[in-house]
Amino acid sequence: MKLQVVLALDAGTTSVRTLAVSPSAEILTTSQQEFNQIYPKPGLIEHDPEEIWLAAANTLKEVSQRVAEMGHDVVCIGITNQRETSIIWDQDSGKPLHNAIVWQDRRTADRCQELLEQGYLNEIRHKTGLVLDPYFSASKFEWMINSSSVAPGMKFLLGTVDSWLIWKLTGGEVHATEPSNASRSMLFDLNQGKWSDSLCDVFSVPIDSLPEIHSTSGHFGSTLTDGPLGKKVPIRSAIGDQQSSLFGQACFKPGDTKNTYGTGSFMLTNIGKETPTINDGLITTVAWKLDSKSPLTYAVEGSIFSTGATVQWLRDELGIINKSSELEQLALTSTDNGGVVIVPAFAGLGSPWWDADARGIITGLTRGVGKAELARATIESMAFQTRDVLESIKRNGMTTPEKLKVDGGASVMDLLMQFQADQLKIPVIRSSNKESTAMGAAYLAGLASDVWGSLEEIQNLWKGDDPFLPDFNNPLSEKLYENWLEAVSKSKN
Repeated sequence: MKLQVVLALDAGTTSVRTLAVSPSAEILTTSQQEFNQIYPKPGLIEHDPEEIWLAAANTLKEVSQRVAEMGHDVVCIGITNQRETSIIWDQDSGKPLHNAIVWQDRRTADRCQELLEQGYLNEIRHKTGLVLDPYFSASKFEWMINSSSVAPGMKFLLGTVDSWLIWKLTGGEVHATEPSNASRSMLFDLNQGKWSDSLCDVFSVPIDSLPEIHSTSGHFGSTLTDGPLGKKVPIRSAIGDQQSSLFGQACFKPGDTKNTYGTGSFMLTNIGKETPTINDGLITTVAWKLDSKSPLTYAVEGSIFSTGATVQWLRDELGIINKSSELEQLALTSTDNGGVVIVPAFAGLGSPWWDADARGIITGLTRGVGKAELARATIESMAFQTRDVLESIKRNGMTTPEKLKVDGGASVMDLLMQFQADQLKIPVIRSSNKESTAMGAAYLAGLASDVWGSLEEIQNLWKGDDPFLPDFNNPLSEKLYENWLEAVSKSKN
C-alpha cells in the first residue's frame, strides 16, 4: 500500500539526520551524517554552515530515494534543529560570512556582563523570559555583525539553523523561522509574539536582517526540483529541538514534562497559553504555535549544558571508555561512586545557576577511585543536574510534575533512569520511540498536511516503556545530593 510519508530533518549539534515517518508513526528508514566541531580557542565552538547544509542535503536525498523505492510518496518535510546556534550570510550570494557560532560558545560572556552592569537584565527577563547569557543568539548575532566580513552596504541575513536550512532548501526564496526558535534569540517579545525593536537596538541587530516569523506548523515554502529531493515538496514545520521533543512526547497539557538527555539536558514543562510569569533559575520559552489562528503555547525550561558532553570527555580526552555505549557497563562494576562527585561545568553552569564563569571539577578523589567510580559519578551528575531544575520548579511555586517522560541517547541507561527516579521521587517513563525530537517535527508537519488530524490522534500514537519507580527508602539519595550541591558551590568559586 502506498503511504503518505513525512520526512523529519533533525539538524543536531554533531550530526544531521533525516527520518521517514509513516502515518502510523513508524520510522521507515533513516540516514545520518556527522559534521566537524571547530574549536578556535578554549570556550569557543563553531560549525561550518555549508557542512550542515551538505549533511542535510545528502541525508534528505538518500532517504527520499529509499522512500521512492518502497513505493511511497513524500508529502512534506518537518525541520527540527539545535537552537541558538547563529549564522550570518550574504543575501545576494547566499554564502556564509562566518562560521556558525554554536549554542555552547562563550565568546560573548564579557559583552553579556557589560549589559548586565548597564541594567538591561530586567528588560530582557520580562520581554524574552530568558537570562542575560551568551548561550542565546542576540550577543552572537552582534558579535558576527561586528567581526565578520560584512562590507559597507552589504545586505546580510541572520538566522538560526532552521532559517539557514529553509533558505537553502527553497533556493533563497524564504527567510523564515517560527516562535520556538525565535524565542531563543533574546530578541523576541514573548508577550507581543514578535521581534522587539528595543532589544534589536540594544544589540545593534537590524530587524530587517532577521527572518520572518511563521507558525510552527504551517508553510515555509517548498524544495526545488533541482534540489536534494528532485521535486517540489512543501516544508510544513520548523521547531527547536527541545520543543520538538516536548511535542513528540505528546506533552500537550499544562504540567506535562519531559527531559532529553543529549549533548546537554533539557527539561521542559508545558505551561499552557497564558502569558507566562518569570521564574528565577528557569527560563520561559515558546513551545509552539500550531497555526496562524492559534495563540502561543509556552513552556518553562531548565537548560543543562553538559550531560552527553561529559561522556564524550571521558571517551575522547580521558580514554576511560572507547565507546559511549560502554559507560553503563563500566559503572555497574562498582557499587558506588567511591565518594567522587563530577561537576561537568565545561561551558559554565546553566539552569538554575546561570554562572558562565563556573568551571568543571572533580571532588572526593582517593587512590581507591578508578574508572568505574568516575563512570558512575558521570551518570549521577546527569541526574543531579536534572534534580537541580526540579528543585527550582518547586522553589518557584510551580506544581511538581507527576511523572517525567524521558528521551535522548543517555536515556537508554537503566542505571541512570532508576537513579533519576530515586532523586526526583517521581516515576520516570522512557518513550518507546527513541526519536521523540524528530517525531515532533514530523507530527507538526503532518498536522499541516492532514497526515494526522488532531492532537488526540497523535496522543494515541505515543507509547512508553515500563516506568522506573522511585525507591523512597534509599537513605543515601539525600546525602548524595547534598554532596553534589557542595561540589557545585566549589565549581562556582
